[in-house]
Amino acid sequence: MTFLGGVLHFVSMSTTITVRLSEELAAWLEETATRSGVSQGKIVRDQLEKARASGEGQSFLRLAGAVDGPADLSKRKGFSRS
Repeated sequence: MTFLGGVLHFVSMSTTITVRLSEELAAWLEETATRSGVSQGKIVRDQLEKARASGEGQSFLRLAGAVDGPADLSKRKGFSRS
């Protein structure tokens, strides 16, 4: 729920993800949330929106198709389960 320009907006969050963080990053996130009074989830969402708006989130696409090898790595000798 947000209050913008005298109008109350209800925002429904429909997707939940789990992200594993290093202890250092988790400590930074917790400290930042405590200091700013903003939830950890809101900080993460804001940073994702910022990356999306700047186009930074798409830089990994330059690596698409750059990996060479079998499509299913489990076919490699020593990695199969059979």
